[in-house]
Amino acid sequence: MLVSAVTLGCALLLGQVEGGPPAEVTPVEVAPAEVAPPIIQPPAVPLPFQDSERPALCLELPPTPNVPSGQWRAQCSHEQRRCLITPRRELDVDGQETERFLERVRPCVPEEAAPVPNEELRTYRLEPSIADAPPGWYRDERGRVMQFNFDLHRRVWLGGAWSPLWPGDEAREDRVRLDFGIALELAARKRLHRLHFLETELSLGEPSIDFSLLRYDFSVERDEPLFRITTFFGEPRRYDVSINLGVWLETLRVEDLERGEARGGFLTWGTLHATLDLWHSRDLVSYVRVRAGPSAERDYENGISTLVPGAALEGNLTLDRDGFHHLRFGMEAEKVLLSRAVEGRPLRPERLRLSAGYELILLAINDQPLSLVADARGVWRNDIAFLPERWEWSASAGLRFSLWAPARRSAPIAEKARD
Repeated sequence: MLVSAVTLGCALLLGQVEGGPPAEVTPVEVAPAEVAPPIIQPPAVPLPFQDSERPALCLELPPTPNVPSGQWRAQCSHEQRRCLITPRRELDVDGQETERFLERVRPCVPEEAAPVPNEELRTYRLEPSIADAPPGWYRDERGRVMQFNFDLHRRVWLGGAWSPLWPGDEAREDRVRLDFGIALELAARKRLHRLHFLETELSLGEPSIDFSLLRYDFSVERDEPLFRITTFFGEPRRYDVSINLGVWLETLRVEDLERGEARGGFLTWGTLHATLDLWHSRDLVSYVRVRAGPSAERDYENGISTLVPGAALEGNLTLDRDGFHHLRFGMEAEKVLLSRAVEGRPLRPERLRLSAGYELILLAINDQPLSLVADARGVWRNDIAFLPERWEWSASAGLRFSLWAPARRSAPIAEKARD
């Protein structure tokens, strides 16, 4: 029995050796785990705005039916793992992506410069939003940008108005007025410089022209008060009184007019007035002031050079934050001196002018405002030979188109436009 058991064991051992190596095991291929596509959240109502103070990343996402390019702008909070995203192109009325890229946006930061890989950003919470816009500009849900804030103190304008005239008992209702001008403002520390070029008013019907080549003035806010007034009714209180003096200059002004058989023509070589702001706004744009000083004038109808001192009270007020409402008024008096005698008029003629006007922006065409202008004026003068001494009244109503009018320096960002 023992011999038989040993023989059987050896036979089994030799059989395993002679059988060769074990059969190869075919490896089983394991499919890689699929990465879930990014999920864009349903849009909030209203859509949030991206922050104009923060950069935006260029984010590439898989194509969607509405944004087949997959190109987005994203502002991300890595702590919250959240991104505000918006398409890099404008959308049409059906919400489909167009070929027109967003206007007035800063370039987005390339994907390579992002602090985290694009693949990781796709795992963040992606929330639809509206791209940022510059101050004074608003962007709608389709990504289109539009200007909502206008500075009518910095513009080029062209306008026309119906302007009937009442020189006496009879009215001239066939009179129209055309106007043109260029206005600029330059802001410095606590000082605002104003420049006006080529201001022109041309009246047809009862013909006249009023043209000014250049006018300059400035407003200033003094650091040191001229007077310090202290009251002692109860707790002592101090009141600072500043005298904000400035300068008003005008050169090469032409006034030419006809009233029946009478005609006047005046060329002002230059005017120098001192100004005193009775009140001005914090940004110095709106003001009420008085000014006074002399002018050197040429009466070219009579060949006389004269000195004309004058004084005025005037105001220019912007009544709202976005520059849609403007009110102007003025009262001016002038007296002609150093003139020789001219038949049909006094030796020292005088002029009185009253005016008040209102301008309201109605709409914008290509982001340039179209405004309604209405004003009333009164003039009394005896400096034109054989012209009756009487008040001459006029009123006007018309439209004015600004060919260029940027946003105001105090314009808010787009998100505040909803307020």
